[in-house]
Amino acid sequence: MTSNARNAVARRAENVGQVEQASQQSKPTMAQQIERMKPEIARALPKHMDADRIARIALTLIRKNPDLANCTTESFLGALMTCSQLGFEPGSPTQEAFIVPYKGEATFQLGYQGMVTLFYQHPMASSVKVETVRENDYFEHEEGLEEKLVHRPCKTGPRGKAIAYYSVARLINGGRTFKVMYPAEIEERREKLPSKNSPAWRNSYDEMAKKTVLRNHFKALPKSAELARAMAHDGTVRTDWQPDALDVPPDYLSEPTRPALEPGSTD
Repeated sequence: MTSNARNAVARRAENVGQVEQASQQSKPTMAQQIERMKPEIARALPKHMDADRIARIALTLIRKNPDLANCTTESFLGALMTCSQLGFEPGSPTQEAFIVPYKGEATFQLGYQGMVTLFYQHPMASSVKVETVRENDYFEHEEGLEEKLVHRPCKTGPRGKAIAYYSVARLINGGRTFKVMYPAEIEERREKLPSKNSPAWRNSYDEMAKKTVLRNHFKALPKSAELARAMAHDGTVRTDWQPDALDVPPDYLSEPTRPALEPGSTD
């Protein structure tokens, strides 16, 4: 290769490098995208929540979790917008909702506490709770015409490993229902999930089991529009972070409301 040819190749390589560098510099960072998105977040949030705080929480999440920082920007912003529209702070101590990395995408994950919170937004809701039964507890469970549920936690020593999970819901008209699921049933449903081996199941099994019970119980209970939306988007990826996209079916994977009751309270 002549010196002129070598120089030409070198110049082309230099030009390509400059173009790639300029492209990288022109592409906004995740932090810049979150900052630009704050007006949309503010419009989506309930009045008692603050867009600046949500933005700070989002930045903290991606700083603490490298896998989340490496997710696509669109999916992270979509999950953040879903949390905002539902009135949740992702990853907060209330454990109502999370943004979880999964195969390079950020997914919205509804916590069982979030399901409880949204249940209380329905005008018929009075109370709901979900509990773990352990092997040293006293527990009676019968189905059929004479339904029965009695649970007395062991108070004299270790309660032992989990042997069942249940939820109990009361409505303001006096109605009361319960749902019991045993470990084998939980595992059967887990095996059908794409996220069956996710960190959530490995690290927070009881919480995920309670969520499984609630999801199945809520199929037979009145749901607020917010709860229905949240359950539809649970575990999915959303790449359109415009506010009205929450009413659109997620990419993969009707009721009036009243002021929310405090979880655990009754009318």
